[in-house]
Amino acid sequence: MRRNRNQSRKESALNPITEALIESLDQEGRGVAHVEGKTIFIDGALPNERVRYQSHHVKSTYEVANVVQVLKPSNQRVTPKCPHFGICGGCKLQHLDFAAQVAAKQRLLENDFKHIGKVQPVNMLPPLYGPTWGYRHKARLSVKYVEKKQRVLVGFNEKATRFVSDMNSCEVLVPEVSALIQPLQDMIVQLSLRDKIPQIELAVGEAVTDIPVIVLIFRIMGGLTSEDETLLKTFADLHQVQIWTQTKGPDTILPFYPLQAAQLQYSLPEFDLSYPFKPNEFTQVNPQINQVMIRRAMQLLQPQSSETIADFFCGIGNFTLPIARSGAAVLGLEGLSNLVERANESAQLNHIKQVKFGVADLFKMTESSLAELGHFDKWLVDPPRDGAFELVKAITPETAPQRIVYVSCNPATLARDAGVLVNDKGYTLAAAGVINMFPHTAHVESIALFTLN
Repeated sequence: MRRNRNQSRKESALNPITEALIESLDQEGRGVAHVEGKTIFIDGALPNERVRYQSHHVKSTYEVANVVQVLKPSNQRVTPKCPHFGICGGCKLQHLDFAAQVAAKQRLLENDFKHIGKVQPVNMLPPLYGPTWGYRHKARLSVKYVEKKQRVLVGFNEKATRFVSDMNSCEVLVPEVSALIQPLQDMIVQLSLRDKIPQIELAVGEAVTDIPVIVLIFRIMGGLTSEDETLLKTFADLHQVQIWTQTKGPDTILPFYPLQAAQLQYSLPEFDLSYPFKPNEFTQVNPQINQVMIRRAMQLLQPQSSETIADFFCGIGNFTLPIARSGAAVLGLEGLSNLVERANESAQLNHIKQVKFGVADLFKMTESSLAELGHFDKWLVDPPRDGAFELVKAITPETAPQRIVYVSCNPATLARDAGVLVNDKGYTLAAAGVINMFPHTAHVESIALFTLN
């Protein structure tokens, strides 16, 4: 039987309200305490606070809880800017001072290196900052038609549930997109298939004539009537957005209206590069800090025109093309063929010739398949959350590059891979630091430099 919110509240009410001193934050931004030998993860609590909490998930060795009352607040506690914070699951840390958020992420990275990888960076890099609000250029919003109230909800899911938050704005989305939430709710409720649209994926590109290019992909589980089409087209014209539709898998994502419209793109002015992309293709959600991140990666990698460099998990060439601007010969490898196609398109658009792209399953890399690629002076590695375990395990004395710059979106897998590189492959973890790509969330992006001994 499906559990509902009322059931969860009744079960939580059966658990006692207990007092605890918060010791630290975990990887999900929850306060961590220890009470009578059990670890308690408390949502909404901050380090050094004394709180009263009530558990809603109880196991033999740990409990998950919510704050009932803050008895002694942290001096780093702030008032959340967003009125939906605490219910919406999109942000976890708006109640923590921004500088303290970054410091907490840095500590988490250091702890993962120590406890998971059994390594320690020679140098901790200063954190990279970007815009604090309105930074998010890509997102996936849930949609729910509430029949009893005859209204539609559009937003992120509530914390720890599949329910859609009742929200009309979002402080981390680009302001032009945040302003669309209420109009989207008002428009979708008028559609004949208002109960058959579970999701809207959005992507924002650089402005054309001072107006950002905004694409909304409607996941549609039914056929549009002529009246539906008129409503969608009117909405697109009124709010100056592009509407795409997806009826089944990713290959069914197609432009709906207008059919002749500006293409999404982002640029790296420092390297004189422009990248076209489709709305469902992976790009960094925070383009401003992406520029800062690439600058730091190039400073650590130090590419030279005489070198041959590999960019593993290259995507659409976000790092590959800046490396190539140095004059180095670069090979970019990526598991998704559509991203390789886009990378080749960007290389041609930017008149870069000393770069090649290929499709490869880097999660199945072996010593022999790595050797077949040839020797590279340096690597840049930017894997998804699973990390690059098989790739780093495949390194031999013959294929080992002198320098590896590793960009990570998961400190635990970075620490694991660092352990292999340092303890098994003869590298030094020369430097590491966090990149605050997702302010007010618990997400930790980081970068590390490994040098061959």
